[in-house]
Amino acid sequence: MIDQHDGLCGRATRSGSPCKNRISGSDVACGTHATEQDRAVARAHRRGWNEGYKAGSESSASFAASRIGQLEQRVKELEEQLDDSQRVYEVAGHQVVDVGGYAYRWCGSEPLEVGDRVLLPENYVSRLRNGPGPTLGVVSKLGTTYRGPLADIVSRAPATAE
Repeated sequence: MIDQHDGLCGRATRSGSPCKNRISGSDVACGTHATEQDRAVARAHRRGWNEGYKAGSESSASFAASRIGQLEQRVKELEEQLDDSQRVYEVAGHQVVDVGGYAYRWCGSEPLEVGDRVLLPENYVSRLRNGPGPTLGVVSKLGTTYRGPLADIVSRAPATAE
């Protein structure tokens, strides 16, 4: 095989001088001088390189997805730890709950549980969306990490007939 470090065919021409046609990739000779065996070797080399590249890409993508999953899980665990360390369940002796992503104070005698239906006080947005009066909500979490003023829950929602 001819040294191809310069990217030229190098095979002998009719005049006997080396061919100066450029070759690239898996080719071992230019189109004029390549034999059927040279073409078969080049095709096999390209096929092997493509399969190896594809397998490497898939492996890399699989590893990256796995690592991303691990990091997302770790972030979730750390967020939960931080949330737990800062979560308060009572303010001024009254239970605090999360309803729809917002914190409310419950002044009732029986504590609320996750899933309890409650009536929330009217606010500007609820009045626009639902009209005047309290709005129905469902307790999604006990406690809060919110440190600002809290609105009071109006009451437990009446039981529905099912």
